[in-house]
Amino acid sequence: MKDTPTPLRASPHPAEAAPVAWTPAEAAADAPDPIAAKAEAQRPFAPADRAQLDRSLAHGIAWTAGVKWTSQVLSWASTLIVARLLIPEDYALVNMATVYLGLVQLLNEFGLGSAVIQHHDLTDDQVAQVSGMCVLFGLGAFALSCLAAVPLARFYDAPALTWVVIVMSVNFIITGFRTVPISLMQRDLQFRVLAYNDGMQALILSVAMVVFAALGLRYWTLVIGAVLSSLLSTLFAYVQRPHGVRWPRVREIRKAMTFGGHVVVSRVAWYTYQNADFVVAGKMLGKAALGAYSFGWSLASIPIQKVNATVGRVTGSIFAAVQEDHAAVRRYLTLITEGLALLTLPASIGMGLVAPEFVALALGPKWAEAVAPLQLLALYAAYRSIVTPLPQVVLAVGLSKEGAKISAMSAVVLPIAFVVGSRWGPAGIAAAWIIVYPIVTLPLYVLVFRRIGMTVREYAGALWPAVSSVLIMAAGVWLVRGAVPARWPLAARFALPVATGALLYPGALLVLHRERVRTVRA
Repeated sequence: MKDTPTPLRASPHPAEAAPVAWTPAEAAADAPDPIAAKAEAQRPFAPADRAQLDRSLAHGIAWTAGVKWTSQVLSWASTLIVARLLIPEDYALVNMATVYLGLVQLLNEFGLGSAVIQHHDLTDDQVAQVSGMCVLFGLGAFALSCLAAVPLARFYDAPALTWVVIVMSVNFIITGFRTVPISLMQRDLQFRVLAYNDGMQALILSVAMVVFAALGLRYWTLVIGAVLSSLLSTLFAYVQRPHGVRWPRVREIRKAMTFGGHVVVSRVAWYTYQNADFVVAGKMLGKAALGAYSFGWSLASIPIQKVNATVGRVTGSIFAAVQEDHAAVRRYLTLITEGLALLTLPASIGMGLVAPEFVALALGPKWAEAVAPLQLLALYAAYRSIVTPLPQVVLAVGLSKEGAKISAMSAVVLPIAFVVGSRWGPAGIAAAWIIVYPIVTLPLYVLVFRRIGMTVREYAGALWPAVSSVLIMAAGVWLVRGAVPARWPLAARFALPVATGALLYPGALLVLHRERVRTVRA
């Protein structure tokens, strides 16, 4: 399965120490009358407010990135150790459960965490009711899993899967209690605390899995480790951001429930079309073609996955903080888009340019069929990277219903495109992403631009530094690849274009767009 959406997490640096009292929704709550409240809610951010939010954005990305990469190193190290102590069947058993549990997780808290982040006007009592509803959803998901455990075990012909599913489903209850504290910290831009939470969870999971594997617990190593780390992470969240849990009265939290329903529709639609290409490739083309396609997908996603995941865990809260000030929303959308483009476009396009040499050098001739999908998917990945902030803006500016409709449409159109594309093999499915995905995301652009008053020229201006520099880089790499003699060693035919691109891209940025680079860096 591909990357799945995750909620945000973070003690406070001075810029993040307390709820941002200057956010429009909170300021409006203290206004003496509705007219004054509306005027206050729509006021532009003052320079001091903007500077504080800029610092929160920068610090949030820095803390999230630092912890994410540290956690990744811990995860890789523990995985290698545990893999030597377990057997493939242990991982297979847990993966069988994960396929089912991953789908239920999309529905578990019904998008209520996102509702808490976006709706700053929820009272403490309403937030406590939302927390109670999250717990009820968690209990319901756990009960559903208990009923589904035996049929799943019979389907896979794996009796041990029954208790694996049941025990791992305890996480649904645990995350039900954690949703609101984590969401409140996200809303209040407490990214350092959230990063600590993530780091602690990764550390506990890594250490626990090594210990449990050494004790000979086999597949229970993975199961108990996941539940234990989730439990301690929830306790940590409650210590940092305690909040009550009350029996929900749907009438009083209807706005949050409606918003959460839109989020759930979008999540399920996303899950559908993000995995439909794998299903089509496996069903229509067979295992070998699926292997080539999925490997191409993995390689194409490497340059953008970590960057987008890190930035995306912070930017949703930033857009929520400025949701009433459309000028500020435009500013952050262009700034974040420009930053993402500068980081991801050269990596994605560069991967596509040197794909034949890279695959031959790193994987050997048996993976030659993965080259064409990799090249096409690299182009798709470049586009996907810059679209990342748009769904967050849709939620922030009150377009969740319209966004859900667009996601649902994508979940219908894209699978059909993959089936049609499969007539031309793995490359045809990859081409469907390039041709159809921009079309289905076009309504998203129209929706956002109309709501926040952004022009196409303004948005294109944010992309131009990265796009123009990548075009120069691509031309240089293409010329060098064509000029290198075929008799040269493969390593040299790969290294020379890579070195050329590594020199041309930053060189073009510094020559053509020095001031923009300074602005983004600042």
